Amino acid sequence: MTIPGTSSDTRADLYDITFVGAGPVALYGMYYAGLRMTKFKTIDMLEEIGGGLMALYPEKYIFDVAGFPKVMAKDLTRMFKEQACQYPHEFRLGEKVVGLERDKDGIIHLITDKGEHLSKTVVICAGLGAYIPKKLEIPNVERLEGAGIYYFVRRINDFRDKNVLIVGGGDSAFDYSMMLEPVARNITHIHRNDFFAAHEDSVRKVMNSRVRMKFPFWEVKSIEGEDWVRRVTIFQSRTGEEETLDIDAIVFNIGFLTSLGPIEDWGLELEHNAIKVDSRMRTNIEGVYAAGDIVTYDGKLKLISTGCGEVAIAVNNAKNYIDPKAKVSPGHSTDKHELAQKKWARKQAQEHAHQPSEKKE
Repeated sequence: MTIPGTSSDTRADLYDITFVGAGPVALYGMYYAGLRMTKFKTIDMLEEIGGGLMALYPEKYIFDVAGFPKVMAKDLTRMFKEQACQYPHEFRLGEKVVGLERDKDGIIHLITDKGEHLSKTVVICAGLGAYIPKKLEIPNVERLEGAGIYYFVRRINDFRDKNVLIVGGGDSAFDYSMMLEPVARNITHIHRNDFFAAHEDSVRKVMNSRVRMKFPFWEVKSIEGEDWVRRVTIFQSRTGEEETLDIDAIVFNIGFLTSLGPIEDWGLELEHNAIKVDSRMRTNIEGVYAAGDIVTYDGKLKLISTGCGEVAIAVNNAKNYIDPKAKVSPGHSTDKHELAQKKWARKQAQEHAHQPSEKKE
């Protein structure tokens, strides 16, 4: 759905809020942007909505979103999208933002690989930027990527009735073990340290499942296979004990390198590969806000729930920035939602009434 009344005219193409990123945090921001009766659009370099949830693990269960005991990532994305798209909206997918400039009139120019977008404010919700999985320097790893060696689990059925090795000690590694435990023939999970970087309950669930857990100090020594992974040898680095396993799939999840990419050159104040924001989610550039995993401040937690609260703060402050008479706090969502829906319907009806009717032959 395109915003009613837009045209090729420069000012008609001026938006109140433009979101950079189309993950769950940006989608929730879109909902609030509609609730506050702003004209908004969303730009994302990916070809589909959902950010990391859809790009990395659409069939993974998410356990730490408020209101959901557990929800599959693709289902959560669908609900975020449904909530966001209640209001007039525009998505620009497969379009990479490469530059951000603010002119003397305060208009922000977002330069992409396909053109330029004008906006009164911008809310950056780009997650962690580009995800680059860390890789082990073991013979055959690169050669067998996509032939039994994985860094993400996108489709559970790819592992059905397979012998699987999970490598890693973080939350995603434990989530993958629990995700695949019902469908895999068997799972061995190894970790090279004597501590885990995962939530305690995630570790407990794996320990109490049929997953064979081997830690501490267990690592991959070698991988065998011509056209597909066939065997792997693991070893205990302190004792030298070795074990060779018949394996159909290895999921390496030993961490990621992240890159902000072009965002690093936009003149934003950065700290530890993240954008610094204040309590209103403002960056050091006037009119530019940020929310979600890409931001940092004292006490920051990288959770979807936290990001949703941050983007609501960003959007409400952006509304006040655009229109100083507008309150930052929008009031109760129920009343505001119904009022916004009525106003949007009335606005579209008025704009439709002013459009020239088709000439009949």
